[in-house]
This record gives sequence, C-alpha cells and structure tokens, in this order.
Amino acid sequence: MRVVLGEDLALLRDGLIRLLTANGFDVIEAVDNGPELLRAMVEHKPDVAVVDVRLPPTFTDEGLRAAIEARRQVPGLPVLVLSQYVEQLYARELVSDGNGAVGYLLKDRVSDVTRFVNAVRQVAEGGTAMDPEVVSQLLASNARNAPMRRLTPREREVLGLMAEGRSNAAIATKLFVTEKAVAKHTNNIFAKLDLQLSTSDNRRVLAVLAYLNS
Repeated sequence: MRVVLGEDLALLRDGLIRLLTANGFDVIEAVDNGPELLRAMVEHKPDVAVVDVRLPPTFTDEGLRAAIEARRQVPGLPVLVLSQYVEQLYARELVSDGNGAVGYLLKDRVSDVTRFVNAVRQVAEGGTAMDPEVVSQLLASNARNAPMRRLTPREREVLGLMAEGRSNAAIATKLFVTEKAVAKHTNNIFAKLDLQLSTSDNRRVLAVLAYLNS
C-alpha cells in the first residue's frame, strides 16, 4: 500500500517511515508542512495518508485542513489523523463528508505497533479507525441530545465500540455476550437514534459518526 506521511518532527517522521516500511507499506513521500502535504496527497492519490493535525506554518490545524481539502479534491481519499490531544471539532470535521476511509488516533497509540498498523490498513481499505478516547469524548459531548438520552448504559457502550469500527463478533467478545445480544442492542440503537438500518458494518459506523457530527 502506498502511503503519504505528514509529520513535522524529524525523529517521529523517520520512526513512522521505518515502522510502516517494516510492515509492508511503501512511503512514497514524507513531508513536514501543510502546503506540501496537500500537494503530495492530491498528486500521488495514495492508498492512505497518515497526517499529524498540527503542522507548519501555523502549528494549529494545518495538517487536518490539508487532509480535508485533499478529500474534497479526491473524494474518499483515505486519511488517518494523528493528534497529541482529542480535538473534538477536528474529529467531527474529518467525518463530516460521510465518505468513510477515515481514522483519528492519539499519538501515544503509535507505541502499540500492531494496533497502529491495523488502523492504517483498516482506513486504507475504506473502514474507520476511531480512538476509543475520541469516541468517548464525542459521545459525552452529545449526551445532552434528546436521542442520546434514550440509550441505556449498555447501548452507549455498544455504540462506542461500533464507532471504533468493531464488528458484532468483536463487540460480543469484548463485552462477554453473544452476537445475538449485540445485534439486538444494535437494532435498538439505530431505532432510538432514527438511523437507517444497514447490513454493512462500515456504513453502520459511518451512520453513527454522522449522527455524532450533527
């Protein structure tokens, strides 16, 4: 898989290049600022872009803005964002176009190589990879919404795991329940949130994230 990398810290950039290369990825270009990142993503149309939120020249949301603009020019371009903190506005904006193939991980997750590599692959394949802490804060910020108040504590837990991109089988294993029980919770969640049912796990997660973005 071809990767474009946007990271301004030289040591972390080199480390990510080595990590990705060792796991079968081809880092076709690595840049350290927003304008170059946008150019690289649009020019190369990589299988996935791994992007730091804060890049030069502003060190605010330059990386994310470049990613969003790249996805505007190349719809569905897979992007995995890395951030030091949970930026709720950034996470919402990233998923707002509903095209999928997006992820948002905290930088300290990179230390878990298997988890990070799996997230990169998942996004490259059109899925979602949302950090549990990001999901938790998004859910908390929507807790006052009337539809969210309809959910039981268990349904909230299932919703959070769904938004991380987990299948029913993975959720069942995590919660030590049957897949049938998870399916029932999932149906209840969609009914209470007025979301259309779907047999596609990816579209299901995107629907949940779209609701969280509303």
